[in-house]
Amino acid sequence: MTGKVLITGGQQGIGLGIAQALHATGWEVALAAELSPQADTVKAALASMPGATYHQHDVTDIASIAALLAAVGPLRSLVSNAGVPAMMRGDLLDVAASSFDRCMDVNLRGAFFLAQAVARGMLEQPPAPYRSMIFITSVSAAMVSPDRAEYCISKAGAAMMAQAFAARLAPAGIGVFDIRPGIIATPMTASVAARYDSRIADGLVPARRWGQPGDIAQTILPLVQGDFAFATGAVIPVDGGLSIHRL
Repeated sequence: MTGKVLITGGQQGIGLGIAQALHATGWEVALAAELSPQADTVKAALASMPGATYHQHDVTDIASIAALLAAVGPLRSLVSNAGVPAMMRGDLLDVAASSFDRCMDVNLRGAFFLAQAVARGMLEQPPAPYRSMIFITSVSAAMVSPDRAEYCISKAGAAMMAQAFAARLAPAGIGVFDIRPGIIATPMTASVAARYDSRIADGLVPARRWGQPGDIAQTILPLVQGDFAFATGAVIPVDGGLSIHRL
């Protein structure tokens, strides 16, 4: 089964990996991000997926959600992936309100109201075929990094958001899942690559390698296809064992 899927932040990193995997299996892919359609990353993303569409949309602009969804059309799946890191790592006692608000606006508030609108649209559709909503949160929803507390707090909120949508939409047969990436090689983590290289090699990640966007994408495929429909609400870490409790 395939259909149309909307992926926020799908022009690069984890979102692009997911988009390319879904496109390769026949899904009609729509990407949404705040970048101009003329941005190099957007052009490259679209060139890699003939037939995919791009919709310029700032996830924090709640008022523009209706226009976005009208342009995209009926959805079988939403992959809520757009996210931002802390503006600067440092002592949580020094976190600036601007950095805190940015994380909340993008990672939580914007994601919530887009998902709310998508859910309403899905409930107006016939119950078949299977529909789904996938929230890309983070291991940081449960593993604290005091030097980027605002990011962790936003992802913890997003994890609860996924649970709330799962409970609300289960009676309608709409599956909702919380995917928690670990340390993934993306533009977002490029600035801290040197910090993590040695730690990963020393066993911070039991798999002893960086995660790749493709690792997340391969987890998404069976979820949107309905192979795990009765597991709605499941939390799935994709982190090479990073979040395993160890002595």
